[in-house]
Amino acid sequence: MPTIKTSDGVSIFYKDWGSGQPIVFSHGWPLSADDWDAQMTFFLRHGYRVIAHDRRGHGRSDQPGTGNDMDHWV
Repeated sequence: MPTIKTSDGVSIFYKDWGSGQPIVFSHGWPLSADDWDAQMTFFLRHGYRVIAHDRRGHGRSDQPGTGNDMDHWV
């Protein structure tokens, strides 16, 4: 499961498919990266690199008890 670590140690899950010009998908509350699969597949078939993540506290990303504010989300 691909993840990156934030500066405060929280693991953020992401999907990164394909190559070419990137398109980044960011879900709303309370969804996850999986909600973009149909759109990601469409653009992947058309030669784009598609990237989606589970926001902090959502999906397969860590669910920390602190740091759920704008300074950490950005």
